[in-house]
Amino acid sequence: MANTVPYRPRPGEIPTDPGVYRFRDADRRVLYVGKAKNLRARLSNYFAPLHTLHERTRRMVTTAASVEWTVVGNDIEALQLEYTWIKEFDPPFNVKYRDDKSYPYLAVTLADEAPRAIVTRRRGIPGAKYFGPYPKVWAVNETLDLLLKLFPIRTCKDSDYKRAMQTGKPCFAGQIGRCFGPCSGRVTVAEHRANVDRFVAFMQNQDRRIITDLTQQMRAAAAVQDYETAARRRDELQAAESFFEKSAVVLREHVDVDVFGIDHDELAAAVHLFIVRGGRIRGVRSWTVDTELDMSLGDLVDSVVQNAYGDDIRPPAEVVVPALPDDAEALEGWLAALGGRKVRLRAARRGDKAALLDTASQNARQTLVLYKTRRSADFTARSRALEDIQEALGMADAPLRIECFDVSHLSGTNVVASMVVFEDGLPRKDEYRRFTIPSTTDDTDSIHQVLTRRLAYLSSRENGDAEAGGAGSPRPAAMDAPGAIQGDGRHDGGPAVDGVAVAPARRAKFAYRPNLLVVDGGQPQVAAAERALRESGVEGIYLCGIAKRLEEIWTPDSDFPVILPRNSDALFLFQRVRDEAHRFAITHQRQRRKRDITTVLSEVPGLGPARVRSLLKHFGSVSRLRQADESAISEVPGIGPALASAIRAHLGETSRAAAD
Repeated sequence: MANTVPYRPRPGEIPTDPGVYRFRDADRRVLYVGKAKNLRARLSNYFAPLHTLHERTRRMVTTAASVEWTVVGNDIEALQLEYTWIKEFDPPFNVKYRDDKSYPYLAVTLADEAPRAIVTRRRGIPGAKYFGPYPKVWAVNETLDLLLKLFPIRTCKDSDYKRAMQTGKPCFAGQIGRCFGPCSGRVTVAEHRANVDRFVAFMQNQDRRIITDLTQQMRAAAAVQDYETAARRRDELQAAESFFEKSAVVLREHVDVDVFGIDHDELAAAVHLFIVRGGRIRGVRSWTVDTELDMSLGDLVDSVVQNAYGDDIRPPAEVVVPALPDDAEALEGWLAALGGRKVRLRAARRGDKAALLDTASQNARQTLVLYKTRRSADFTARSRALEDIQEALGMADAPLRIECFDVSHLSGTNVVASMVVFEDGLPRKDEYRRFTIPSTTDDTDSIHQVLTRRLAYLSSRENGDAEAGGAGSPRPAAMDAPGAIQGDGRHDGGPAVDGVAVAPARRAKFAYRPNLLVVDGGQPQVAAAERALRESGVEGIYLCGIAKRLEEIWTPDSDFPVILPRNSDALFLFQRVRDEAHRFAITHQRQRRKRDITTVLSEVPGLGPARVRSLLKHFGSVSRLRQADESAISEVPGIGPALASAIRAHLGETSRAAAD
């Protein structure tokens, strides 16, 4: 990092999706806008050692103070968005656009007797209808080629058209099948004008119903064995589908809309706003906010929209959000009063606006992941979180090793538990452990069983080590120093006896005692854990629980929870630890349930994988299936009375064998 710029993102933070990136200076001025099919691969080129960069590139990256990016659906959308932002921000380092070069348009010369479609950079042709602009000439040519298969109109020059009409001989473009005007001799002037009107109407509305119409026409022609017409409709259908795939970001002309993409969890939410004016994305805003308690997506939308507008920012005629709040009508009224006109609030479900909403939501997810990644990787934030936890719980030392336990089951069956370990605020996945609980009455009993097993092991090690002279003392402060045993059991250079290296013992599971035990739950779970800790006789370990609904921290023998600030690094760390334990437990429980029911039922004749999946979906576990009678089993789709009887008999045999 010493030979590159300080704001370089970590490699894992940059997505591999297509998108557009912007370099900004310390005053937030946009210095450069670029596009990429793979953002991570493209941006890595700018953060190579400075002496290897081109002089101009080196000057740009050293002048900049930050880099940001926006993910889009495909590289065509990236082209469109890059053009929009270059025209809007006029970045000084985009030299290929500094000569005021015009961009290509698709124009239809409606004032002509036989209008033609042309690709031009010149604006102001009398009576012409313009579509675009397009970022590259090949993009507009590709679009025109697709549209000519749908709406065949004239493309030849005016001089060729006049000569062909005077001589009655088709123009050269018409002879090779590239021009479909009256000069080709295939249509009259009136018929051609009708095709032009259809072409213009489609470009203005871009109605996707044409795909349905062409599909129906193709099938109707095939039904009457008119295969030539069916083939033409098939080609037109393919052209229409290709056209819509290449224009997902661009909305209809004169469309003004703000599109909010939101992704959130219990503590934070990320918002990505696309500001669309005239059918083009004219601006992007992205930010994170702290969520309130028990906040639904609709409530979050209400809060985000209210905070997005005001002062000098006025809403457009339409605002697209992922979900409507309960007081949507009142919010629309507030937006209308603010904007001085009627404003429609809607949740798009299909069409181009829904596609744009999906893109905004994808960017919001990237923003939230990036926010969490940077916050977790920040050494200062982690240190502050550990210090805040130490102070909040009254610990003697910072919790450098945290172990969190969670229980997962399916209606009391297939009960499992997980233990995850965080050291210095980061997950230590090689220390994770899974537990199978043979019998239990509830979550508190499960927590007591798991912690009893964990603490019994720790107690036996410490008692044995004390008798042996402390060989198994708690984790040394310099565990990762040269000569120390690593978490994966490897040794990077231990002591030697008479010149011969001594092979160290592999690091055993549960090798180090935690500073803090965390359980997923409130007072009942903490009480069960505290009972296991007291019975074990192990001292010097602090205990707490985190209740998911209100994110409260409960300690033993406390009538009131510890309330941490919603935006604190300490609560953020607690949430990460709890969520990781929950994820690990759920994964184990699902794998075990699927494995158990598959193993038990695989020996039943006539019971294949599909029917096993149906039984798993219907009953959820082998225990429930054992309790069901033949009539209940036969209710499962694909299971008849005879097969249900065979399943019942097989389960009875396995139960008796297990009892013996």
